[in-house]
Order: sequence, then C-alpha cells, then structure tokens
Amino acid sequence: MNEAPSAPGATARGRESHQAARGGEPPCYGALDLGTNNCRLLIATPQPGGFRVIEAYSRIVRLGEGLTASGRLSDAAMERAMAALKVSAEKLRRRRVVRLRAIATQACRMAENGQAFIDQVFAETGLRLQIIPPQEEARLSVAGCLNLIDRKADAALVVDVGGGSTELSWVDLKGAPPTGMPPLRAWLSVPIGVVTLAERFPEGDMATESWFRAMVETVKAEIGAFRRADGLREVFDADRAHLIGTSGAITSLAGLHLNLARYDRNRVDGIWMTRDECEMAAGRLLVLNARERADQPCIGPDRADLVLAGAAILQAVQELWPCSRVRVADRGLREGILLSLMSDRGGRGRRRRRRGPRQKAAAE
Repeated sequence: MNEAPSAPGATARGRESHQAARGGEPPCYGALDLGTNNCRLLIATPQPGGFRVIEAYSRIVRLGEGLTASGRLSDAAMERAMAALKVSAEKLRRRRVVRLRAIATQACRMAENGQAFIDQVFAETGLRLQIIPPQEEARLSVAGCLNLIDRKADAALVVDVGGGSTELSWVDLKGAPPTGMPPLRAWLSVPIGVVTLAERFPEGDMATESWFRAMVETVKAEIGAFRRADGLREVFDADRAHLIGTSGAITSLAGLHLNLARYDRNRVDGIWMTRDECEMAAGRLLVLNARERADQPCIGPDRADLVLAGAAILQAVQELWPCSRVRVADRGLREGILLSLMSDRGGRGRRRRRRGPRQKAAAE
C-alpha cells in the first residue's frame, strides 16, 4: 500500500503517544478523494463510535472533462485538480495530520496519462495518490454509509454515483450481525457517471423527457446485464430492501425535495425519500433550463448541467431494483477511509520512520 505524505514531525505513533501524554488534542486523520468531478478532503479526530470532523474541503475540478473522447486528462483539467490538491496539502500540513490516505478513482484509472498525473501531483505537493480499483471503491463507500443501513431490512443496495463511474453494492442483511460490515453479496462498477453521461447526452437549449429517458435506458442497459445479484431479486421484489444513494447529484435532489433555502448537510444526510419523491424532484428539474437549475440553492452553477444525469442514473437503478425507500447519504468514500484508518491505528505503517523533507505518514 502506498504511503501518503503528511506534516513534518515524529512518526505517527510517536506523535499520538506524545499528544496523549501531554493531554493535548487527539491526533488528526485525513482522507482525500480525487474523483472524476470533485476533489474532497476530510480531516477528523477519532472518538468513541466514529470520529469528529475538524475540517472539510470540497472543490469541483472536473478532472474527467473530455476524457471519454480523448482518452487523456486535459491540461486544463489537471491544472484545476492540481490547484485543489495544493490547497488540500496545505490544510493537511497545517492540521499536522498523522495518518492520511489519498485515493484517485475512475478518471485516473481510465486516462492513459493518469499515472503520469499522479507522479506530477507527488512532485508538486508531496501527496501520494493511490489509484484504487472499483471493488475497493465500492467497499469503502459501503463502509462510509454503515450507520445509514436499516438493519431491519433483508438487504440494501448502496449506489455511489461518481463523475466517471457508478458503483453498486448489494448488501445481504438477513442474519447479519447488528453492527459492523455486513456481507456484500455482489458489487458492480459501470463506467458511467454524471460527467460521462452528460457528455454523451448534451442537453441542448432545454431538457426534454425523451432526452432524459434516453439517459435512463443507457444506464439500464449497462446495469441490467449484471446477474450476480439475482439471488436477492426476490427480496427487492417483495420490498424488503432499501437503497442508499451517495453522490452530490442525489443530495442535490434531496435538498430540492426539502425546499431548502440553502444546502444543509444536517438536514439532508440520512433522510428517507420514497421512489415517487425522487422522481418528482427529477421532474421539477426537467422543466427548468440550465440557468434556472443553477439558481436553485442546492444545485448551483457547478452542478446545473450534471444533476439530471445523476437523477437518470438513480432512476435507472430504481427501475431495475425497485425499492419504495431511498436513504440519502452525504457521506461515502472519505468516511469509509477514515473509519478504516482509525480502526487500524496499530497497523504496520505507523512503525516506519519518516525521512527527509518529504516525511511520510503511513496509509492504510
């Protein structure tokens, strides 16, 4: 596992022991996720049952813009991402993070110059990003949403809609322990996210139902061919399962559903929506043009051209795996990374000494 640079100082173990001995603040942990659309950072300290967020940072960088057509990360996209990563690196140094895991996902997986960009990031920021496989991305998303799973249900489907891909994880809850990670019956990653779908289906002057329907059917064709989760089909048909949706597009739909005057994570994260409410929110957006969607307080200009692609992905999943209930998650990969790091505080990485100006803290 790659190591990730952190703030100068002693080893992670030494710093944690020193802080505990002097009764100071608990150590900070960091999770950085560079996706196809967003760069997100979360810094937190451990506490019983979870963690306390110290600092959060998110910037839409559109790293995967134009990637489907060219096969490469563009210079402009890399510049945007690098700017956000430099801000993230400074926040990590200022908070003196003792353990960090920094990951990159679909855009860097797909791009022929993805690894070259990762190397450039390390040279300019000291951040060592690790390109993770889709299966691990799905597992971390589930781990980050564990507290939102209804353990009384027989199954759950966690849908993580990214910029360049969508990860689906079928969780078997029947007979599963009341806490901890339940067994994953199946997982699927499809190379369709809000950026790639929106680029494939340009909106034009006005969104139409036929345009939206074409996006839904495209996603259904990708997901519908997957058969490994069919053992849970009966559970879904009997409505003994629920969805968990984690993405900026889905949280935007939830904010619209709640008629929020401004986005409020505390009101959005964890709410339940019915399938009809999800479709009604998408319908409200379909009658708006891009500028009108940008004026919506829970969408804004950065997501105005992407939110309907996210709604189409969610609707495709709901049509193939029907559930009356959807739980909205303003959490996911970063939270899964943090929980994983904090559960492994005695891990092998912390035993390594840091050397030189690019001193490194262990990653998971």
